[in-house]
Amino acid sequence: MGQFQLYFQLGIQHILDLDGFDHILFVVALCAVYVLRDWKKIIILVTAFTVGHSLTLALATLNVVKVNTDLVEFLIPVTIGITALSNIFKPKPSTGRGVQINYLFALFFGLIHGLGFSNYLRSLLGREASIFEPLLAFNIGLEVGQLVIVAIFMVASSILVGIIGINRRDWALVISSIVLGMSIMMMIDTKFW
Repeated sequence: MGQFQLYFQLGIQHILDLDGFDHILFVVALCAVYVLRDWKKIIILVTAFTVGHSLTLALATLNVVKVNTDLVEFLIPVTIGITALSNIFKPKPSTGRGVQINYLFALFFGLIHGLGFSNYLRSLLGREASIFEPLLAFNIGLEVGQLVIVAIFMVASSILVGIIGINRRDWALVISSIVLGMSIMMMIDTKFW
């Protein structure tokens, strides 16, 4: 297996790993207020997250940025909780032309999530001559994995909201409340305390 394919698959597995479901929760929280026709906004959200994730993943892997791992592991569920709480207070996306707060959440919180995986990726890379190709492959895999989560969630949303007739606002509130509850449990379980 080539190096690019190896790190691409690692990126997909990182996002879709059910044992480390924090990324799945975050992507679901980001998408909870949208419907399928908002697919362009959703792709921008996912890409903003990937950009943030990629930036700090690269900086931390290159030892430019060093952070307390326990603090990052605590901040990851905090980012999920803030996103879900924001959805509860504003269960519909704004329709204005300005930058929506969810885009900023995705970018900024992607920075934090990238730090969480950097130590593991650094150990995998070892003494690679160049980390550009592995990082690129990993982040493309990450983006593809996120799009898989988005597709599954948006199909479920479309069926429940569009076909079965569940109220869109109620759907966003229920999903966001579940994600908020799970993120609070993750915060409590971290070693940071």
